[in-house]
Amino acid sequence: MNSNDSARPSLKRKAIHEAMELAWVFAFLAFFFCALVTYSTLLLREFHIKYLSYAFALLNALIIAKVILIGELAHFGKKYEARPLLLSAIYKAFLFSLLVFGFHFAEEAIKGLLHGVTVARTFHEIRIDDLLGRSIVIFCVFIPLFAFREFRRVLGEDKFYNLLFRSRET
Repeated sequence: MNSNDSARPSLKRKAIHEAMELAWVFAFLAFFFCALVTYSTLLLREFHIKYLSYAFALLNALIIAKVILIGELAHFGKKYEARPLLLSAIYKAFLFSLLVFGFHFAEEAIKGLLHGVTVARTFHEIRIDDLLGRSIVIFCVFIPLFAFREFRRVLGEDKFYNLLFRSRET
């Protein structure tokens, strides 16, 4: 048996773990983003459901979940992990909100370039108020997300999931 054979189960386990991480973050974000779509639909008194809005909410949840995992892989926010969990969660929520803001800004710029608009014109047409509004919502959604992730980090995955999903009977 060569060294590659012994590494495969570890790689497979890591891939499954990363896929589960993506699924959990995606589910958390999708829940909030779809709730926002529903709320805005009701607020605007639009009684015909725009399924495309839900598709965009799910797509955004998937993209932002991947951005979060990439940021964690790059050790974003690690320097505050020794602080109280609430401060660490808020710090990470803020830091990752800035990261998502940057990705949204880049996304808008790329969309403009793909439509044949110059870089200067694309940046001029980007609505900063819209991006800031999205960032505030993202920050508010990220606070409980990162609070859960910080609790999981401190407790350990097994204990965290047992506390959340298992009966507490002896």
